[in-house]
Amino acid sequence: MRVLVAMSGGVDSSVAAAVAAEQFGRDRVVGATLKLWGGAADSGCCSVADVEDARRVADQLGLVHHVFNFSDEFEERVVGPYVEGHADGRTPNPCIECNRHLKFDRLLDRARTLGFDAVATGHHARRRTTAEGRFRLCRGVDPEKDQSYVLAMLGQDQLARTLFPIGEMTKAEVREEAGRLGLRTAAKPDSQDVCFIRSDEGRAGFLGSRLPLHAGRMVDQGSGEDLGPVGAVELVTVGQRRGMGHGRDGRRRFVTRVDVPARRVWLGSPEDALAADVRLHTVAWVDDVPAGGGDHSGDPTGGGWRAVAQCSAHGRPVDSTVHPEGGGLLVRFSTPQRRIAPGQTVALYEPGRPDVVIGSGIAG
Repeated sequence: MRVLVAMSGGVDSSVAAAVAAEQFGRDRVVGATLKLWGGAADSGCCSVADVEDARRVADQLGLVHHVFNFSDEFEERVVGPYVEGHADGRTPNPCIECNRHLKFDRLLDRARTLGFDAVATGHHARRRTTAEGRFRLCRGVDPEKDQSYVLAMLGQDQLARTLFPIGEMTKAEVREEAGRLGLRTAAKPDSQDVCFIRSDEGRAGFLGSRLPLHAGRMVDQGSGEDLGPVGAVELVTVGQRRGMGHGRDGRRRFVTRVDVPARRVWLGSPEDALAADVRLHTVAWVDDVPAGGGDHSGDPTGGGWRAVAQCSAHGRPVDSTVHPEGGGLLVRFSTPQRRIAPGQTVALYEPGRPDVVIGSGIAG
C-alpha cells in the first residue's frame, strides 16, 4: 500500500502522517501539501508558514514531501463560487467545496496518477467497511472535533481510496502523540477562519475587493416597516442576529431573508427565525440512494424516510423525515430549527446509528 498524506501544516495532519508512516512504512508514505491560495494569507492552511511547517514535519518523520499547486482550481471551484454566492444572497461553505473539488477529487486524481493507492488526511472521521465490502463514513471518536459534516459529500469511489488515520483518536491524544514525537506542530492552534481571508481585512474587506457591496434597508417581515439601513446586503446571512438590533419588545431580531437585487434584508422575531423544513439540492450519497440510510418504514404524512439532520459543523443533530422532491430533497425537522442560509450544507445521518453518514445536500 502506497499512501499520499495530505499535510496542511497543522497538528492533525502531522500526526496522521506519523500514524500512516508507522502503519505502512516510511518508504511507502509521502507527504503532500496543497498550494491553494495565490494571495496573501495569515490563517487556515494556505499561508507560507503552514507549507513550511508541513515540510519540516515531513523531514522530522523521514518522509519525502511535495507541494502541489492547485491554485487555479481553488480559484475556480472555491473562491469564485464563494464570491458569486454572496453576490446572490447565498452563504457558501468554502471548506466543504474545497473538500469536494480539491482534496477528494483533484488530489485523489493526482495520487492515482503518481501510483499511490490511497490518500490519508488529518480529518477527525472514520471509514468503516461492511461485510459486503461497501464503505461507511462515520463520525470521529472525539465529538468536539468530529469533521464528518464537512466530508458528507464523499461517495464510494472517494472512500475506497481515502484513509483517516486519526479518526480513532481524540484531539488531546493527537496533541499528546505529536508531543511524544517532538513534532513542531504539537502546540499549534487549530485554524478557525476561512483560509483565504486575512484577519486584517475580514469578510467585508475580501468581498469588497471582488464585488460591489450595496447598502440596503432592513424591513420587518410581518409589518413591512422600514427598520433602518444596512451597510452591505451582500454581507448579511439568513439566521444572522449580530448587528440586527432589537424589536420593540426588546427581543433580538434575526435575518429571515436576504434580497440582494431589491437591497432588502427581512427581519423577524426569534420565532420567525425558525423553520420546519429545508429544501436541498446538489445531493450526494455515501452509498446507493439511500443505502443503509435510515428506517424506510415510511411516514404517514408523505411516505418519507427517517434520518438525523445536522445543519452546521457543530450543530445539534435533529430527527427528521426526508422526502425526495424534484431531483432534490425536502427535509422536515421533528422540531423547528434555526433557518439554514441558502448555500449551507445539511448532512444526513442514520437514525438508528447517528454516527453513520448517509449523505448531504445544499440548502436552496
